[in-house]
Amino acid sequence: MRLCSSRIFSSLLFISLASLPLPGQVASSTPAPPTPPAQATQRPVLRPETQPPLNVDRDPVTSPDAADNETVSPDHPGSAHTGQEIEKGSHGYTLQRTVDEVVLNATVVDDGRRLVNDLAQNDFKIWEDGVPQTIAAFQHQDVPVSMGILVDNSGSMRDKRAAVNAAALDLVKASNPLDEAFIVNFSDEAFIDQDFTSDLSKLREGLAHIDSKGGTALYDAVVASADQLAKGAKRSKQVLLIITDGEDNASSLTLEQTIRRIQQLQGPVVYSIGLLFGEDTGGRESRRAKRALQLLSDDTGGLAFFPKSLADVDSIAAEVARDIRNQYTIGYHSTKPASEGGYRTVRVEARAQGHGKLIVRTRSGYYPTANPNTQQKPTASSQ
Repeated sequence: MRLCSSRIFSSLLFISLASLPLPGQVASSTPAPPTPPAQATQRPVLRPETQPPLNVDRDPVTSPDAADNETVSPDHPGSAHTGQEIEKGSHGYTLQRTVDEVVLNATVVDDGRRLVNDLAQNDFKIWEDGVPQTIAAFQHQDVPVSMGILVDNSGSMRDKRAAVNAAALDLVKASNPLDEAFIVNFSDEAFIDQDFTSDLSKLREGLAHIDSKGGTALYDAVVASADQLAKGAKRSKQVLLIITDGEDNASSLTLEQTIRRIQQLQGPVVYSIGLLFGEDTGGRESRRAKRALQLLSDDTGGLAFFPKSLADVDSIAAEVARDIRNQYTIGYHSTKPASEGGYRTVRVEARAQGHGKLIVRTRSGYYPTANPNTQQKPTASSQ
């Protein structure tokens, strides 16, 4: 339900790539505390109309059972640096990771683009900046995720929203029932019309907030949504789904800044659906829009889809759900200390007897967290 009859639009200040700060906050209709004088700029934020202020740090979400919050590892019982494990118990799934671990969500397909689901840890090899890494944790399990669903609400989407909304809901239905999702509708600005929930009816209401006006501030919406996941998600595995029909023409951020921000967060896998069919399919704007969506997805380990008609969107949503539910989770401790900083490239390969060429899709790299003890959620558990 909307508690406000109109939305308050905030100005988005341009920020340079070098000045991107640490994870931001999600604003609400309640005035936020004054910004300290030292902060001259801010990133775009989501503006919920029905949520309480989320512009202060919150404690990590942990299990009500203390035992669930202990690190679990068959190799190093009780160790504080044992990687990531997934346990299914009376409270559902508990996914835990150490603060200094690099965690990759990887999808493996054969040369016919069919999912490969029978691989073992020894079938994988990881390189960081060309240096072999030792796998510390490995799982292949349908782990619940936190997902942001971002839907273009610009004027050109008016006639497409009914089909898009139906496909988004079908994706949720096909996902793990313990998933949580939030809805962001964006045009010139991004608004969170439904915060984290597993309630299908609430997600339907969030998608129903259609204004279909203004431009397309895609990059701002992606960064604000990635920050929303970093601040409020209960699940360690995180996904963004973007559905848009055009090129970004209203953001304060660039494509490069957006990708870097996600990499700094060691953030979500991005899936994109570009509704770029029509008269301008081969035009310059469509080509730029396709390139942007492709890069956002490729660099985070996701997929970009470009259907030929609205009729294809529902089957694409089902494919996205299958992809998310059939990923391998691989963790390793980098041979480089986090204090060295800088971007690290990641390459993962898989080979297994009985399989031909295997293609591994995961994020292309990351920025280490200089002080992980203050930035990493140590535990995320589902109830």
